[in-house]
Amino acid sequence: MRLRSTLLGFALLVTTRQATAQGQTQPPAPPAGAQAPAAAPAPAPPAAPTPPAAAPAPEERSTGLPKKVNWTFNFDAGGGMFGFGNSLYRDRIPDDPSGDLGGNWFESYAKPALSGSFENAHGEWFAKVSAVGERTFDTPPVPLVGSAQSSFKVEDMYIGWRSRKTLPSLGENALEFSLGREQYKIGHGFLLWDGSAEGGSRGGFWSNARKAWGFAGLGKLHAKNNTVELFYLDRDELPENNSNTKVAGANYEFVLDTATTIGASYMHFMANLDGANNPLPARDGMNVYNLRLYSAPLRQLRQLSFEFEWARENNGDLIQATAWTAQAAFEFSKVKWTPKLSYRYAFFKGDDPATPANEAFDPLLPGFYDWGTWWQGEIGGEYFLSNSNLVSHQARLHLTPFESLSGGLIGYSFKLDQLPAGVTSKNLLSEIDLYADWKVNSNFIVSFVAAVAHPQDAATQAYGRTSNFTYGMIYVAYAY
Repeated sequence: MRLRSTLLGFALLVTTRQATAQGQTQPPAPPAGAQAPAAAPAPAPPAAPTPPAAAPAPEERSTGLPKKVNWTFNFDAGGGMFGFGNSLYRDRIPDDPSGDLGGNWFESYAKPALSGSFENAHGEWFAKVSAVGERTFDTPPVPLVGSAQSSFKVEDMYIGWRSRKTLPSLGENALEFSLGREQYKIGHGFLLWDGSAEGGSRGGFWSNARKAWGFAGLGKLHAKNNTVELFYLDRDELPENNSNTKVAGANYEFVLDTATTIGASYMHFMANLDGANNPLPARDGMNVYNLRLYSAPLRQLRQLSFEFEWARENNGDLIQATAWTAQAAFEFSKVKWTPKLSYRYAFFKGDDPATPANEAFDPLLPGFYDWGTWWQGEIGGEYFLSNSNLVSHQARLHLTPFESLSGGLIGYSFKLDQLPAGVTSKNLLSEIDLYADWKVNSNFIVSFVAAVAHPQDAATQAYGRTSNFTYGMIYVAYAY
């Protein structure tokens, strides 16, 4: 979901021109005692014209900010149009007897940001502050997106320190600490990335301009190929849907070479609403264990790559759940348009009604790093399906016709792991997504999506849905 984009300010140029008059000089008198010439010497050729003096450098305009700090200004903005035909699982919207299941809406956002860093003999201090304003126009057809809403609030606001070259035995920036509202993710966002909720009363569901945690305390140690991170995160949730989710834990990554990364994480979740009704009781006190591998293991065949990730959730009888995913991809680097083929299998456990424990996987807080992750499907994953009681098969073809244009086709087959009451088939939904990204220039990206999904027997039995879903999107993103 999730594009990021930006815009810039202004510059002032002052130029002056200065000309000087050409001067003339008299030839020097001959030394005393020298014989005078018999005739007057021929006149000297005229001197070359003296060029005008160079224009003085323009005076730097002060920002009013401390000059010892290295300041960076960014501006991201984006806007998109979305169209949904037959948008709900059910064949009729309860408050619309016409049977029209379509709908259109528009959403946009803007995000100015200012960051600064200051280095001295004891390391480097850094900080960032940003804000996000976003709006959803018209009333989208899917309740998850929310109604026509807008909001403006602080996004990033943190301060930190990194060691730079003060620990030469460990390497540059071996230690780093930060505190405040900031982004943090693990791996490719399979479990943990999205630190702020969107849609609902805030607007901007698809744009996902807000990703910073409401509060984050981070400590990082980098030593050669090893990275250890300790974290405490408090999610910034919607006021109308607040589970008070917090998570503390540790993450380790080992970079074997530029093509292989191995990672392991431990997370302890809290979701205590101080006596209020907790919408996620199994999350409070839950422990999560995560292993992952991203690799292109063959030196002579880096076009072949693999991804694997596994997660286990444990909180006594409240939850005992497992999820895992595996992907293989091959890029034909010497073929025109550089086609890349990939297949991915993803499994998220569902609750077995025959056991007293809850085995339904909690999807946690995933994020987006590429089309198809980790909201699976521009129709299914974006608006209807969660990563729980779900088995997905994804086949993808990605093409790059030009440096400025890439796109592809993604096909999904979604199935249930466990059968809910009244459902006899595990076949849930099939979907095809066509996408393209056009880099207009160094600042603008335009993305296009066209998708269709077919509800299968499980969707028909559970929701009474028989009509196909259709969906289209045009999104313009700006980054400065």
